[in-house]
Amino acid sequence: MPATEQNLIIRKLESIFRLSDEERAALQALPMQVQAIRADQDIVREGDRPTRCFALLEGFTATYKMTGDGKRQIHSWHVPGDIPDLQSLHLRVLDFSISTLTPCRVGFIQHEPLRELCRKQPRIMEAFWRQTLVDAAIFREWITNVGRRDAYNRMAHILCEWVLRLRAVGLVEDHTCDLPMTQTELADATGISTVHVNRVLQELRGNGLIVLRGNRLKVLDWDQLRQVGDFDPTYLHFGEDREVA
Repeated sequence: MPATEQNLIIRKLESIFRLSDEERAALQALPMQVQAIRADQDIVREGDRPTRCFALLEGFTATYKMTGDGKRQIHSWHVPGDIPDLQSLHLRVLDFSISTLTPCRVGFIQHEPLRELCRKQPRIMEAFWRQTLVDAAIFREWITNVGRRDAYNRMAHILCEWVLRLRAVGLVEDHTCDLPMTQTELADATGISTVHVNRVLQELRGNGLIVLRGNRLKVLDWDQLRQVGDFDPTYLHFGEDREVA
């Protein structure tokens, strides 16, 4: 695995958990099969019984579920450095699907080497466990967002989260970052129609909070966007408890 890919995964873990030099070296030695995947492709599907996890190395993905009548609900976005299906290490059958939002490079990691790593490096297992708890916190926040905030507020909220998660892996510059989701994907994440998504984005732009040019987002007024989104980043747990035990 090239050093850039190693550093990306390590950087993501270290946004929530401090690793030692030995633990970084153990992660760098983890065998990985790197593969390029086109946009709008499922990487894993609900009902799969996987024998491997994947690390997202480049691009963006989304976790989702489908209703019986074919409607999609997106539960979370994933950014480079994430291991979105880490649960499969302990859950034999997946109850969710993960699809690419953009062209992606992913690194597949077989379960057995990952289990062996966790046995030899128990603090890395703690880091992975902490990451799954953060993922659960994000799911809870998204449920609250869709269930109790209006469309304008919920869109502001997920934009705030997106900016902070990209900043944690070095993908924000001058309050500007990629926003690769289509309006359909934003609708599936917020539980509103694509027409309503367009209106809400226009309103956020008209109120001077954001600028959207193609797939690039620039936040003009971070404090106001946070206020509109009722956004408290505590649930992302960045920087907590990161000292070596």
